[in-house]
Amino acid sequence: MLKRLILLIWLSFPLLAGKLPDISEEDVSVVLRQMTEAHATYKELSAQLVARALDSFIQELDPTKTYFIEADLAKWLHPEEEELLRLTQQISQSNFTCFQAIHNCMLCAIERRSKLDKKIDLLPLPQHVSVKDFKDLNWATNEKELEDRLIKLKALQYETAYKLDKPTQEKALARLVKRRQLREEEMKGTCPADRMRFVLCHTLKAFASSFDNHTCYFTPGEAAQFLIQVQQRLFGIGAQLRDDLNGFSIVKIIEGGPASRDTGLKNGDRIIAINDEPVVGLEITDAVELIRGEEGTVVNLTVLREEENKESCHHISIIRGEVVIKETRIESSTIPFGDGVIAVIALHAFYQDPIHSSGADLYEEINMIRKEHKVKGIVIDLRDNSGGVLPQAVTVAGLFITKGIVVSIKDNFGNLEHLRELDGKMAYDGPLIILTSKASASAAEIVAQTLQDYGRALIVGDPHTFGKGTFQTFTLDASTTPKINPKGEIKVTRGRYYTVSGKSPQLVGVQPDIVVSGPLTHVQIGEQYSQYPLENDSICENFHDDLSDIPSVQRDHISWLYRFNLQPKLKMYTRFLPVLQKNSELRCQNDALYQKFLSDLQKEDLDETSLGFYIENDFQLKETLNIMKDLILLLN
Repeated sequence: MLKRLILLIWLSFPLLAGKLPDISEEDVSVVLRQMTEAHATYKELSAQLVARALDSFIQELDPTKTYFIEADLAKWLHPEEEELLRLTQQISQSNFTCFQAIHNCMLCAIERRSKLDKKIDLLPLPQHVSVKDFKDLNWATNEKELEDRLIKLKALQYETAYKLDKPTQEKALARLVKRRQLREEEMKGTCPADRMRFVLCHTLKAFASSFDNHTCYFTPGEAAQFLIQVQQRLFGIGAQLRDDLNGFSIVKIIEGGPASRDTGLKNGDRIIAINDEPVVGLEITDAVELIRGEEGTVVNLTVLREEENKESCHHISIIRGEVVIKETRIESSTIPFGDGVIAVIALHAFYQDPIHSSGADLYEEINMIRKEHKVKGIVIDLRDNSGGVLPQAVTVAGLFITKGIVVSIKDNFGNLEHLRELDGKMAYDGPLIILTSKASASAAEIVAQTLQDYGRALIVGDPHTFGKGTFQTFTLDASTTPKINPKGEIKVTRGRYYTVSGKSPQLVGVQPDIVVSGPLTHVQIGEQYSQYPLENDSICENFHDDLSDIPSVQRDHISWLYRFNLQPKLKMYTRFLPVLQKNSELRCQNDALYQKFLSDLQKEDLDETSLGFYIENDFQLKETLNIMKDLILLLN
């Protein structure tokens, strides 16, 4: 399996489940051995990993905490050390009966849930239930507490269903019951073989997540979905959704995608039906599947929208299309300044497929702008860039330096490999600012920190970036159209990466030269909030590259050529930084609307309409452009 690898620097996102593969206990053991052999930290199955896997397996079965009560789980939530050692030995011998026992407990919990639901059907529903009531839940301590939780959940879902017309309302309520029954039937299976397949598949998922947040086991369907993320290619409407229990809110409409083409769909709209089929109660992955379809076909959305303090219902038709057009990967605009322009280029991902790549597309975009305008400065916007293919980060950073180390990776054996820019030619050598946010992660952090290390760019944005300084290998090559293993694929954290200064952004992120807070400043996202993150560390800086990782014969042959035009560590921005920081601080302090924005960001109940106004006005980008204008004037 691990013979087919591609280096990935990417965040993990929810994936589609798809049909469960036909795997055996021996298959599970084989994959576990591959994970331990490849992982950066954990070299063998341990009691610690088993304890984590048990907890993760329970969470996989009951993520909403609406089936189990605490007493059901006491044996597995806090097992004694002796018991953990016994289970570890058992699992190392391909014996996974402990997970089967938890699954059997879940089957009993399903029966109890069914009885409670029948009881709840006869009770009046509570009023004014909030989605916040379901955040950060603990396990119910007894059956009565579980009953209270279930009746609140039912009230929240019914409140939305009642806003539909009568026929659709009835379908929505039936859908809620049907969805729960389908999930329960999946866990029950139709035969012992089905149940075993379910247990083994979710055992693998549980163990993968016990290593760290980025190590994953993918079913074949999930592997296909992950390739979509890496290649940025799919057929749908081009919108990101959030599950709000009472529908699916539009978080972001992707520019250039089908949904952005005068369809009437807006950020904040809450989808409650797709093609007249109610979706309240569906898993978000199932809702996404309903929206996706063949290119050129129509999908009809029923959405609720907040307008003038009341909700209105809208019916929107969108023609599905291939969300792989250039604008969904890279966007550019120009702002007149003096006798030229400032270019703003937003790079949304570090992608690579058989035809396109982020490095080539960015190079082409820069050249196109330079042919049409006198470019006074460039802002590269990486605020929503969560990473991608590692070599593309090297290529993108290499567009702005001559030669030198871009990133160093230390693998699970402690081997250090330097990835270099070797071309010696820059696509652009003028004033450069990288705009980042707390969502800028992985490959985006490599580019930002490398260009900051060399003094080649100023970093502007949130107080720090996401903080993912680890790299993974995936058992599929995303640059091709690979054949997916019918038993599934894996992604494993192999080690950490470091930029030329020897620093890794792991946990701490990239710190900007000038802080300009944006909408994500106070949002709790980042590697520091993940369950089992790797620690931060560092290596020696490598500005004076001695080619020590190259075999001596080759080193002697290429060193003289390589050292010619090696990228120096620049200080051209350093002397201007105090002035730039002061000017920016004064502008921000004197902008009443921006100050209100910063104040509103700290409110727990900030409404989406206000936030949408601030996002649309994009104070963060406007101030970054002001900083660039100051920089251009100071350099001239």
